[in-house]
Amino acid sequence: MTTPNPSRHPSGSASSHSVEPHLSRGLSNRHIQLLAIGGAIGTGLFMGSGKTISVAGPSVIFVYMIIGFMLFFVMRAMGELLLSNLNYKSFSDFAGDLLGPWAGFFTGWTYWFCWVVTGVADVVAIAGYANELWPGIPLWIPGIATILILLALNLPTVKAFGEVEFWFALIKIVAILALIVTGLYMIFTGFSSNAGTASFANLWQFGGFFPKEFMGFVAGFQIAVFAFVGIELVGTAAAETKSPEHNLPRAINAIPVRVGLFYVGALVILMAVTPWTEFKAGHSPFIGMFSLAGLGAAATLVNLVVLTSAMSSANSGIYSTSRMVFGLAVEGDAPKAFGKLSSRKVPQNALFLSCVLLLSGVVLLYSGKSIGAAFDMVTTVSAVCFMFVWSIILASYLVFLKRRPELHAASTYKMPGGRAMIWVVYAFFAFLVWALTTQLDTLMALLVTPIWFVVLFAAWQFVKKSPVHQARIANHQETLREEARVTA
Repeated sequence: MTTPNPSRHPSGSASSHSVEPHLSRGLSNRHIQLLAIGGAIGTGLFMGSGKTISVAGPSVIFVYMIIGFMLFFVMRAMGELLLSNLNYKSFSDFAGDLLGPWAGFFTGWTYWFCWVVTGVADVVAIAGYANELWPGIPLWIPGIATILILLALNLPTVKAFGEVEFWFALIKIVAILALIVTGLYMIFTGFSSNAGTASFANLWQFGGFFPKEFMGFVAGFQIAVFAFVGIELVGTAAAETKSPEHNLPRAINAIPVRVGLFYVGALVILMAVTPWTEFKAGHSPFIGMFSLAGLGAAATLVNLVVLTSAMSSANSGIYSTSRMVFGLAVEGDAPKAFGKLSSRKVPQNALFLSCVLLLSGVVLLYSGKSIGAAFDMVTTVSAVCFMFVWSIILASYLVFLKRRPELHAASTYKMPGGRAMIWVVYAFFAFLVWALTTQLDTLMALLVTPIWFVVLFAAWQFVKKSPVHQARIANHQETLREEARVTA
């Protein structure tokens, strides 16, 4: 049985670089735990949950539970693969090693694209919330200010990024817990408003849990899936995490608890205080509930929290894209300039690239459409591309089980369910793609997304002809033959 050689490049081929630059392992357990929580609580929960509730009703509770359940297995597969070889910097590395150099190229660039698009969505969201806080402010001002702030936050050390993200995530957690506590108080004291009396009975008194029937339930998945993008962020941070064999499993294992508390718990409280029929797209139910409670200052504060949440998501995006481009450059899949590190071990050229591309979010603000429509379009494209990355992680795991059974047998962090669960998650992804075809706005975004993969395919046809890639492809094929002889 052959296993990846630590002295060789993680993709399975000898590195073409005599001295490969190394990222600093500056993220502690405290950072990685909050990074995982911050990744699991995306902008979609604060900005998109109003629309999700309005189209799905109380069944949205089950929507979030199902998505969280399925993605937990994707994260477990990713965790086992990353820990099988600590030379893997991210899931792009094990995809290239197990599926072939093409997979590393497609996964790395698609994940980069995912976060650029998500970052654009966050810039759009930030501009929208800033306009609510300061009516009349030109939209380009908060857009450009956001990009400059993010650049300043990421240019120092990775520890500085981890510290900022720690506090961003903590603010989100406190806001959700405050909402749950306030909501429970309103429910148990029989709070009344024009919408009715706060009660858990509101969850089923207005048409039951499935008031929009099956298709309303399906529509909830279209919007809710975007709330989970970034859940795999701990995989991107693997190369900069202290004691990954200890910290990664802890971060991944806590995902079900986080989904149960922060998503399901918050949504149950929101719909118990206010009947689901009162929620509207484009309005944050978090802000609405504090306003309803007569806590005007708290409502304004929550608006700032929602703004912080979008900043947190964009911050994670800048971090992810810069690290992924750095890894691609080291592999020879991106220009060499992006593979250089600053004196503080930060890929600053890759950071500048990501920030420049986020400027397209400012342009989108003046595209003539509403902020909500722009947000819906880019979030759907992002969700589809994230599903591609998650699917590659699962495909890599299937190949890992077949080609490296000894590593799987020796693993202390095996994915539960094995092959059977992989196919269950794939079936769920197929359902999600179908769900995106049932509404015109998400269908249009779904039809636009393949353009990215056509561009990538054309780029790969050019890139793979380089001597470095020819050698890597030949090495991968030789490894496959060698493993086949050993297992025969």
